[in-house]
Amino acid sequence: MAVIEPKNSLTVTDNRTGKSCEIPIENGAIRTIDLRQIKVSPDDFGLLGYDPGYMNTASCKSNITYIDGDKGILRYRGYPIEQLAERSNFLETAYLLIKGELPDKERLAVWTYNIRNNTLTHANMTKFLDGFRYDAHPMGILVGTIGALSTFYADAKDVANEESRKLQVRRLIGKIPTLAAMSYRHSMGFHYVLPDDDLSYTGNFLSMMFKMTEMHYKPNPVLERALDVLFILHADHEQNCSTSSVRGVGSSGVDPFSAIAAGCAALYGPLHGGANEAVIHMLKKIGSLDNVPAFIKSVKDGEGRLMGFGHRVYKNYDPRAKIIKEIAFQVFEETGRSPMLDIALELERIALEDEYFVNRKLYPNVDFYSGLIYQAMGFPLDMFPVLFAMGRVPGWLAQWIEQVKDSEQKIARPRQIYLGEDERNYVPIETRPKNRVDEQKFGICRL
Repeated sequence: MAVIEPKNSLTVTDNRTGKSCEIPIENGAIRTIDLRQIKVSPDDFGLLGYDPGYMNTASCKSNITYIDGDKGILRYRGYPIEQLAERSNFLETAYLLIKGELPDKERLAVWTYNIRNNTLTHANMTKFLDGFRYDAHPMGILVGTIGALSTFYADAKDVANEESRKLQVRRLIGKIPTLAAMSYRHSMGFHYVLPDDDLSYTGNFLSMMFKMTEMHYKPNPVLERALDVLFILHADHEQNCSTSSVRGVGSSGVDPFSAIAAGCAALYGPLHGGANEAVIHMLKKIGSLDNVPAFIKSVKDGEGRLMGFGHRVYKNYDPRAKIIKEIAFQVFEETGRSPMLDIALELERIALEDEYFVNRKLYPNVDFYSGLIYQAMGFPLDMFPVLFAMGRVPGWLAQWIEQVKDSEQKIARPRQIYLGEDERNYVPIETRPKNRVDEQKFGICRL
């Protein structure tokens, strides 16, 4: 009896026509363009894939970040996030993401020097910042100032030039802490602090944030290291909303400053970069340990949400959350224990034991403890997405470079399924019937 060799393909039968076609499978995926051959007639456009929110659509091939949500695995370029958080620092991790390999001592020294040499911003940037309202949100300021950098560096438009790309990478990683700190100090009405090259990357950022009248700012080493690890944990996370925004905007061939500004704009949203702020609001609302059982009951009754739990990708404990929980205890030993930490720990304990949450695979994610740490370190709530953006810039840049060099990538242009009116003829306004638009639905106000 002949053995039928398995084929790496998918056979699809169109029940509308009875016709079958064979579609190749590559890397566990099919090319949805191959669905276009499935037609009911020669003039049919062909079958489309409909996937709101890209729940099961791969937009690119990548060598940067690997996630296994079921097993709780996160790796940068193959390195487990746990090892990088324990042994690496943010600038070394940034090098890994962008260059593909960990640097030796000499290359790390040169890389660090080049970043430090690009921390200053043009003097006109202070004038640009002064144009924002006194109460402008720091993240809104960051979106604007990063986008504005494209007007200061015209050479950034030469995205096909590798040397130009390297220069823009150094500029962006170097200037993002400066712009972030300036956005905070503008919102507070404080004078801007110049970068201090004698400090580490995170130490310099803390100096630009919190230095007041002292001659030399000395960051707390525990807090400095905690912030560095938090930046590592946020450095990249596959094709999330902001990363896919960077790739989508970057696919037009625009300069990296504009593409990264788009990533910041996506991160500005409360469903993305504002999630850890929502955790703080939830903990404040609960108020005390005595109120935790009633809050849990309200969540199970569908009257509220357990913020900081669950993730689109992870169906297990977010590996970043385990690391951040340990950092939280280290930080609170320095700053004093927050009562909200006890509430958070009790919420986690209950959620990990209660069938309601276990069955739904609602485990703590990266946002559950990060907000508590930022708050303990003195960062206001509206700085949380800014801190997220600072950590994510190397990942965005790595993804942008990968896309620019990928010959298969084209300008992003999703299809749509049109459900509107068929062809209609224009009617002069004098002969049109009375408007049938639902005035209340569309908020129309009669004059």
